[in-house]
Amino acid sequence: MPPIVTLAAVTRNLVWITGASSGIGAALVETCPWPDARIIGTSRRPPPAPAEHLAADLSDPASWPEITRSLAEAVAGEQPARVVLFQAAGALEPIGFAGRVDDSAYCRNVILNSAAPQVIGQAFLGATSGVTRRHLVMLTSGAATTPYPGWSSYGAAKAALDQWVRTVGAEQAGVENAAHVLAVAPGTVDTDMQARLRAATEAEFPQRQKFEDLHRARKLAPPDEVARRMWALLDSGLATGAVVDLRHL
Repeated sequence: MPPIVTLAAVTRNLVWITGASSGIGAALVETCPWPDARIIGTSRRPPPAPAEHLAADLSDPASWPEITRSLAEAVAGEQPARVVLFQAAGALEPIGFAGRVDDSAYCRNVILNSAAPQVIGQAFLGATSGVTRRHLVMLTSGAATTPYPGWSSYGAAKAALDQWVRTVGAEQAGVENAAHVLAVAPGTVDTDMQARLRAATEAEFPQRQKFEDLHRARKLAPPDEVARRMWALLDSGLATGAVVDLRHL
C-alpha cells in the first residue's frame, strides 16, 4: 500500500496588527470578521482579546528583528490560507514646529511613523511570498498631502508611506501570489490621538480649532465603524498599490 500522506490544514486566517492596544488598532482586533483568525497584536501595552500580545516599541529599531522573526515563524507554522497585516501604529508626539521640539522625540517620531512600517512591510512581503492571499494595509492620513504646521514629521511620514505603497504595488503587479498592498486614510476618528490634538496649544498646532470644532459637532467617526470599513476593503477589488481615503469611498 502507498504511504499515507497527512496534509496540513490550510484554513486559518493569520492577522497581524501593529498599534493594537488602542484607537483604530484595537478596533481592528475587536471587529475581525473571521472567527477562526489568529490575531497577533504588536504594541507596548496588551491589546484587547482575542489578540495575542507581542510586546514591542516600534520607535526602537532594536525591537524590529523580533517582530520580523515572529512573523516568519507564525506564517511557517500556521500555513494560513490568508495573511493580513494592518500597520496601525503611529504617534503625533512631538507636536510643534520643526526646530522647536525635542530632538530625540522628533527622531522617535520619524522612526515610528516612517521607517518602522517600511521595514516591517518589507519583512511581511518576504515572509508571505508563498501565501496565495496576503494583504498589507498601511494607515495613512490627509496630512500626507495637506501641510499642517506642527505636524512636519507626521505628515512627511505619511507621504512616504503613500509612495511606498504605490511603488510596492507597482512591483507586486507582476509577481506571482501578488500581495494586496493599500494605504488607507481613515479620516477624523474619535481616538486618543484626536484628544491630544485638542489639548495642544495654538502655538504648537495652529489648526487645533478645526479639530475642536469637529469634535464639538460630533463629526468624529467611531473607531469600530472605521475598522469594519477597513476590513471590507480587503475583498473590495481595490487594485494593489491604491492610496484611498475612506471618506471618499
